[in-house]
Amino acid sequence: MFDIDVREMALRPGLVWGFDFADGAAAKVTDADLLHADQPANSFRWLHFNLADQRTLRWLSQAQPVSATATTLLLAVDHAQHGVVEGETIGLILHDLELDFAGGESRVGVLRIAVSPTMIVTARHHPIQCAETVKSHIDAGAVVAGPAAALGLIFDAMADGFRAVNIDLEAQVEAIEDELLKDHPSPDSRAFTTMRSLMVRMHRLFVGARHTLHSMDLHEARHPYREVFARFVTRLSALDSELPGHQSELRILRDELDLQATQRTNDNLYFLSVLSALLLPATLVTGIFGINTGGLLWTTDKYGSLWATGLALGSAGVVYLILRMAGFIRK
Repeated sequence: MFDIDVREMALRPGLVWGFDFADGAAAKVTDADLLHADQPANSFRWLHFNLADQRTLRWLSQAQPVSATATTLLLAVDHAQHGVVEGETIGLILHDLELDFAGGESRVGVLRIAVSPTMIVTARHHPIQCAETVKSHIDAGAVVAGPAAALGLIFDAMADGFRAVNIDLEAQVEAIEDELLKDHPSPDSRAFTTMRSLMVRMHRLFVGARHTLHSMDLHEARHPYREVFARFVTRLSALDSELPGHQSELRILRDELDLQATQRTNDNLYFLSVLSALLLPATLVTGIFGINTGGLLWTTDKYGSLWATGLALGSAGVVYLILRMAGFIRK
């Protein structure tokens, strides 16, 4: 019995989560269901796989739950965004943000999607934000009536995640601007590089996704996915149009920060220059009285040290008055 259980575990496809939608309800699908039970009649099935699991690759290549073309796209090794159309079955490779449990820098990951009239298969190598968002919606009671609704749920989850990134970028820009308006600003210059890098990655993601969806051969006016694609493209265009404004504001803030740093450097150099000019005559006087040669002034006077000190301070005062009259010392 133990050997049978181990063999069965090895044959399971590494399903992350799955659901069957029928009669307005969602029923969970397990690995064992994929091995021992057929899909219920008049239902729509959603399977989400982990492509880092070798069992998933074996099961997809053998079972081919969608068309051969869409299955090939699921198993492909390329990461570029693109799509294929085969009647009412489509395959997509889209980029989304990876789910970072440590709260680090946002990274772009790959989500593979294959949709047929009765099933949608999604797969990824690393946890993806939109997939977790979709599952939370389904757990909360969302019911997927068919392929168009499934795609709409994915696209809405992606767009909401991208919108959250744009909002966070806007908040970071405003925080840096508030910091620069303080009397002693100290924004971290590394934040500019991190934000600029994220903006570039998001722009490339938006452009690639729009190009992929535009290139899909959905010429039929009543194609079931046409409206879903159009709505997602519109949201991507709106999100992408926000980035140039953030980039412009970030560039202006960076220039302002550089100007303030340059001004502080100039102030420091000015202070050191004035201090050096004031100390130069005093240094000359102390140097003269330190050479210990014959006939040195005030060597026999008991107040000689006081006279020499006064001479040094007086010469510094004369230089100060000269610099002040010449306008080199600011009031």
